[in-house]
Amino acid sequence: MVFQPQEIPLGSPPLVEEQDAANGAWVPIYSHACTFGPAVFVDKMMDLIKNPNLNSSWLFRADILHDDKKLAGNPDGVSRQSPAVSPVAVSIRGMALVRTLVRRLIPRNERRDKPMEQTCAFYTTDQVTDQVTAQDGLQAQDPAAAARSTLVIYMPHASSADTLPFYHPKVRGIAHLHQWDGQGRGTISVHFLPYPEHPLSDAKLQRTAYHLLEVLDKHGHGAVQGYVKRVNHDLVIPKDRFQNRYALLKSKYARQMVDSWAEKTDPSKHVFEDLGIAAFLIELWNDMYPKDATAFPGFVDIGCGNGLLVALLTREGYSGWGFDARERKSWAQYRTRGHASPSGFSLEERLLLPSIVTTATATSGQAQASDQAEAEPETDLRLREGVIHDGVFPPGTFIISNHADELTPWTPILAASSRCPFIMIPCCSHNLTGEKFRAPPPRDKSKAKSTYASLVDWVSRIAEDCGWKVETEMLRIPSTRNTCLLGRTRTREGDGLETQVDVAALVDKYGGTGGYYENVAKLIKSGPRGH
Repeated sequence: MVFQPQEIPLGSPPLVEEQDAANGAWVPIYSHACTFGPAVFVDKMMDLIKNPNLNSSWLFRADILHDDKKLAGNPDGVSRQSPAVSPVAVSIRGMALVRTLVRRLIPRNERRDKPMEQTCAFYTTDQVTDQVTAQDGLQAQDPAAAARSTLVIYMPHASSADTLPFYHPKVRGIAHLHQWDGQGRGTISVHFLPYPEHPLSDAKLQRTAYHLLEVLDKHGHGAVQGYVKRVNHDLVIPKDRFQNRYALLKSKYARQMVDSWAEKTDPSKHVFEDLGIAAFLIELWNDMYPKDATAFPGFVDIGCGNGLLVALLTREGYSGWGFDARERKSWAQYRTRGHASPSGFSLEERLLLPSIVTTATATSGQAQASDQAEAEPETDLRLREGVIHDGVFPPGTFIISNHADELTPWTPILAASSRCPFIMIPCCSHNLTGEKFRAPPPRDKSKAKSTYASLVDWVSRIAEDCGWKVETEMLRIPSTRNTCLLGRTRTREGDGLETQVDVAALVDKYGGTGGYYENVAKLIKSGPRGH
């Protein structure tokens, strides 16, 4: 159904009326036909209450402070309620109040706007209110598809229009009304409770009403048409913890990092992407290494690129270092002393030649047959002391592989060999030789067969064959390459990869390493990539 709402003329009779008209009259703004019933309406409105970012890009999330219905995980039936907040009571003529929540709206930028509490109340004309879902405490079924009206009202906890934050329209209240005829047809509409000094003829308020109805229509009809969410976020770290940490890091570092950006790449992408990854890692490490129980073992960022992620983590008090094949301009401002790296600096120029792969097996047959005397000594990496890293790290060191390209498929192998947990965020597709290649299609035939999806599944297979239980998180970062694969739990007992896996067979299974030496050597001569 194409979204073409009907604009309701100002002065039309109200469809929502309060018992006490002291607050004024509710004004209908837009309406639109719908084919989803009351249960879908309630379900989608709960989604919008819990996820206000679906309606406004200015908002991070909502924290539920009060809920007067029994929720999953609260079997004793006691309300979830903060003693500091009380709902705004509103009585609607001809409708029964069935559920009340208070949420705190959390903005993305708390320097611009403050959080705000808002009462969210559900009403219905239907008398059958005892059928509840385990999740949301409201009607799950449409018994006999009965005709009814269902209403959801938002009331901001604000004393005047002037105290409302930027992200909230200048109105006393917002209402979403669903009217169902019992024959498979319905209407949804948006209503405002205005302030006298802010007329509803204002174009911004009209646009807001249109947008609110459009979002509800999209999600309601998507549910009816069998929409299946493609990805699930926040499986490893809860959203509120990640967003709080991200907001803190952003307020501390974003402006300075953007203003001092030394690379040719876009700082607005790289800075906020690495702030998001740092926020995720810090919260993950808080779970893995509680400060009062476990010392942080240190981290290493293989293929660290511009070094920003290393700089953020070390500034936040986490010991670690990173290396890359080429030094970057930005290292001059990010590199610090006193770290567990071979040189004692936080950023180093090194190439990875894994100890589990001999130089001979990592060199192509053509190169082995060539006259090595013809090569200039300074270009032979084996003669350059300190340029090679063997990929062996102290046990427990947390390995970060963020868009590490040639090193991505090696990450779970190195981690298993050194008994180290890891995350890898794949980007460009390379095999174990360092060559670009197209990974085989994903094992799950329902998944997309894109180059990226194929790469993610392929490196997941390597990790699983190395004995890792692979956890997947879709990171909340400004990148389409945002799949994070986490290995922190072993599926097999033993002290290392050698006791569990035939390394040679594993490497052969995934294409071998012939030509790896020459391919990584080329990285010194080529310029840095822009991702």
